[in-house]
Amino acid sequence: MALLKGGLVLVDYNTGAVQRVIPLQYNPETLNRSLQVQGIGAESGPHVDQMRLKGPPIETYKLDAEIDAADQLDGGDPVVTASGIEPALAALETVIYPSSTQLQQSYSMAQQGTLEIIPMDAPLVLFVWSKERIVPVKVTEFSITEEMFDSHLNPIRAKVSLGLRVLTIDDIAFDSVAGSIYMTYQQRKEQLAARSPAGSLSAFGISGVLP
Repeated sequence: MALLKGGLVLVDYNTGAVQRVIPLQYNPETLNRSLQVQGIGAESGPHVDQMRLKGPPIETYKLDAEIDAADQLDGGDPVVTASGIEPALAALETVIYPSSTQLQQSYSMAQQGTLEIIPMDAPLVLFVWSKERIVPVKVTEFSITEEMFDSHLNPIRAKVSLGLRVLTIDDIAFDSVAGSIYMTYQQRKEQLAARSPAGSLSAFGISGVLP
């Protein structure tokens, strides 16, 4: 059975059409996740507010992905032989760049005296980590450590560190493609939680919680 890969998928925000698939060469050994609770009011606020949630938690991912050209070089891959892992790095890097076409259009409009106040559109980024975890994200951190180079100074081994923030319905329209993907992600969590066996109070050595 082939080992499944994780990675990023770029889709059109409005239609969901897949624009690019960027699988990670090697799956990270660890995936760090954090969830920040979205409560209402300060901790010292009315007691009723302590029992309310104003939205999904702010969920973030951090991971380190390794990219190594060794196998492709041994196999005589012409792209890797000519450019090392630069193409693989560029595929990841350009996720956070506006396209050169957009930059040129923006410059041309400025030269014509047209003020462009709408930010340049970018594809919706999905983080895919098995069929159970497909979630819209925003790239918040990105760093690259290039570790080895060929004789032409093309990088042939590198580590890419990514920070991702999950986009919830607080960030995106509920009835958008991204909103639908997020809701499916949360509903899947609820389905998985329902499959987890329920505990019993006896496990805590108690028969009830009321005094």
